[in-house]
This record gives sequence, C-alpha cells and structure tokens, in this order.
Amino acid sequence: MSYPTGGRSLRRTNAQRASWYFGLIFIVIGVLGFVPGITQNYEALYFAGNTSEAVLLGVFQVSILHNIVHLLFGFLGLIMARANNTARIFLIGGGIVYLLLWIYGLIVPHHSAGNFVPVNNADNWLHLILGVVMVGLGLLFGSRSATTGRASTA
Repeated sequence: MSYPTGGRSLRRTNAQRASWYFGLIFIVIGVLGFVPGITQNYEALYFAGNTSEAVLLGVFQVSILHNIVHLLFGFLGLIMARANNTARIFLIGGGIVYLLLWIYGLIVPHHSAGNFVPVNNADNWLHLILGVVMVGLGLLFGSRSATTGRASTA
C-alpha cells in the first residue's frame, strides 16, 4: 500500500534527522525555561540582561529573550529538516552561531550590560560543545548522506 507523500520520499538523510532532533531539543529547552521549578529563581526571570538570575536546571542562566531564541531556533531546525541541503545549512550555520555565542560569552563580562542574552560559564561550555557538534555533523553528513527510514512503494 502506498501513502500520499506529495511527491516527496519518506526517506530522510542523517542531516535531516540531526536537524530535526536538534530543533526538537531546542524547543523543549525553550519551553522548560518558562517552567518554574525546572528553572530555579523563576521569580528573577526578566526579559533580557544579566540581571535575569533565573537558571535552567539550576545551571544555565536564562531570560525570556534567551528562551524565545531557543524556541525560534528549534522551529527553524524543524523547518529546515525538510530537505538535506537546508538541514546541513541549519547544522553548519547554527553551529557557527553557537561558536560565535561562545566567543561572545568569553569576551563580554558576565556582570556587564553587554551580557544581554544572558550567558554564564555553563552556557559558554554548552555553546562550545553545541557549535562543534553541529558543525561537525553538518560536514560529516555531506551533501549525499545515506538515508534512513521507509521508502514509499507504489
């Protein structure tokens, strides 16, 4: 039995799956940043800036802006997972953005007005790891990466 796919194959490349998983994870993190208890010091969650003292999982400094960026980044990952080339762009481009955030976190003093995102040391390490992993996966999964999943049959 065949299922309508709008002319698209049901097979997904590794880059598409990675983009989709990263997108989903960013959405979950963005939502959890708004959940009291999971985000400690929730009463100190401000829109932006280093004065937002809310910490996701008791470790990562967050703000409303920070959480919204995670949500938008997550939805972008899901949307770009629709095709291999855009999934790779998301992985490599998103990884570069995270590496730039890592550098930003190293340069901007955490208790200064310039730390508007805000980030702390834990965020810096996470940004470095995310950046390296995302760029690495985008490059590893090349433009003709193997597909996985079920193909539609006629």
